[in-house]
Amino acid sequence: QVQLVESGGGLVQFGGSLTLSCAASGFTFSMYPMSWYRQAPGKERELVATIRSDGVSTKYADPVKGRFTISRDNAKNTLYLQMNSLKPEDTAVYYCRRETLGNSPRYWGQGTQVTVSS
Repeated sequence: QVQLVESGGGLVQFGGSLTLSCAASGFTFSMYPMSWYRQAPGKERELVATIRSDGVSTKYADPVKGRFTISRDNAKNTLYLQMNSLKPEDTAVYYCRRETLGNSPRYWGQGTQVTVSS
């Protein structure tokens, strides 16, 4: 079955960095676009970044442009999110998501908590 397991979250100070990972299994990872989402307390889940299946094309939400980098290693079936210059407003649970391909459904990981202290 499809599994997405995020890791790498934690507590970091303002201006610090973290790298999140999402280990994928149960499907052909290299075929699917993938995304990172986040959900802060009391807020709706929002898109952070998306990467195409071949890793060439990426898109970012305005609040993270220039600070976050999404990447993937199709040989390792792993999605990454490098987060630099972190701010308290980046505090959220971060989720990876497998996007649709044809009629295949989206899948979510269980999330990893990122907390940025001021």
